Amino acid sequence: MLAKLPPMMGKVLACLYATDSGSLTSADLAQQLHVSPASISKAVQYLERQALIRRERDPRQRRDRYVIDDDVWYRALLASARVGMGLAEIVEQGASVLGAATPGGARLQGASRFLEHVNQDLVRSANLWRKIHLLRRIESENSPRGRSPLAWLPLLCGTV
Repeated sequence: MLAKLPPMMGKVLACLYATDSGSLTSADLAQQLHVSPASISKAVQYLERQALIRRERDPRQRRDRYVIDDDVWYRALLASARVGMGLAEIVEQGASVLGAATPGGARLQGASRFLEHVNQDLVRSANLWRKIHLLRRIESENSPRGRSPLAWLPLLCGTV
């Protein structure tokens, strides 16, 4: 699940965010952060596992580039929700082992329901944000005269 980032990982993430292209090589990161390539390697491995950055091969330079994009937090939240749902399943199994009639089983069952509910809400919220963000991007890129794509927002959200 998403948690506080270790300092070097946070610096790499911040460096990628701050660059205009949203993409840097390992050498670029080491130079800008004044750290060793080994520190960068460890940081990018961690960030890739957390789905916060992705690696692209630059065929011209024959180097990997590390990329941050608009969907980074969406992907990271979905990965976190998958972990949370797995935890909810494990807790539910514990409740079954103890039995719902026992105090421990009842607590575990309540914890499982809570984790499942919160993680489902996170996924729904992230998906809604992504749809709204996409509509706003479409609107700003080619805003034709007439009806705005955002006019369809209530239909998209199911609030009509």
